[in-house]
Parts: sequence; C-alpha cells; structure tokens
Amino acid sequence: MSKRSLVSEAVEHYAFEVIARETPLQKRLREETARLPEAQMQIGPDQGALMAMLVRLIGARRTLEVGTFTGYSALAVATALPEDGKLIACDVSEEWTRIARRYWEQAGLLGRIDLRLGPALATLAGLLRDGGADSFDFAFIDADKEEYDAYYESCLKLIRPGGLILVDNALWSGAVADPTKNDPETAAIRALNAKIRDDVRVEACLLTVGDGVMLARKRPGR
Repeated sequence: MSKRSLVSEAVEHYAFEVIARETPLQKRLREETARLPEAQMQIGPDQGALMAMLVRLIGARRTLEVGTFTGYSALAVATALPEDGKLIACDVSEEWTRIARRYWEQAGLLGRIDLRLGPALATLAGLLRDGGADSFDFAFIDADKEEYDAYYESCLKLIRPGGLILVDNALWSGAVADPTKNDPETAAIRALNAKIRDDVRVEACLLTVGDGVMLARKRPGR
C-alpha cells in the first residue's frame, strides 16, 4: 500500500489497520487498487470512515463526488446513506470505474450510485441547469487539481445551506507549505485553501487526515 499521509508509516499503519473499521469488501477494494500504478490516488480507510460519519451526522440524502477513481470513497459514502439516498459520482475513466462498479454491485449499492462519465464541470453545470441548486447535502472533491476552484464554485452552488464540501489533497504531500513549490497543481491547491479560509460563504477548517482534507460548511443564507 502506498503511503497516504504525512504521519510516520507506523502511525499510518496504526490508523489504517488497527483503528479504522473497514468492511471486508472495502479492504479488498483498497488492496486491489494498491496494485495499480496510480494507487496513490486512493483515499485511506481513516478518511473513508470520516466521510461516512459526516454523511450520517448531517443526515445526508443527496451527495456528490467529483473524482471517483476505483470507487472506495463512493463505497464509503453510499454505505452511509439511507436506502433512498443517492450519490452522483463524476469521473472520466471507464477503466477505473469499471473496478468501482464491480465492488458497488457486490455491496448491493448500484441503486444508490449514479455514475456520470464525462467532464465533471459539464455534469455539475447540467445539475444546476436542471434545478439542482441548494439541493445536495454533501460533496467530495478529488479530481484534477488545476480545476479545483471551478469544482468548488460549482459544488457550492449545488450544496444546500448547512451542507458540507470536502476537498481532498489540501496538503499535497506538504508542498503547499513549501514556498519553493509553485507548480500549477500546488499553486491551485494553495490558492483554493486560502480562498476557502477567507470565503464568507462558508465556515471551514483544514484537517490533517490523509493528504489533508479541507472541510467547508455552507453558511445559511449564502
């Protein structure tokens, strides 16, 4: 398994293997994904548990995901939804999401997950055109870093007041805190972190879970 966080390997192992409570299916998906060249894109079980708890805490029924990869985060969120809940999952890869569909089917969750293949910004724009503004409870953003600001703005329109947005890779392996790192991806994440910090439309905090999770709650009336 590729290392996912800034903590030591021993602490990460403790958080993943000793404390995190994965289902056997989640663990099999994580282990299969760990064998892929892009394995570092997968969230850890600690983050999956956090997302599932947040979904339950706010009573989420309608959720969004921008960037699905092999489906671990979607599996965590969809499992936490009520039977009539829905997750709209956005991704561009048929190859990676084919793995995701296999595990979602085994979990009996295909009915809760609506996979939309294609550019996520187009999918989000379509949801807005169809009257989706202020109708979603929860959104998770984990896709093209240079488009993070656009994803955030779209999700903020779609999320209801009191709803949550989680932005993954907010620490970017520590690069955001290194002034010598100014590549486009690092610059985009650093800029969005600062924007969310100062955004009067949300309340926010940066969590050091995994590779960093920016948590933003849409303020009522915004």
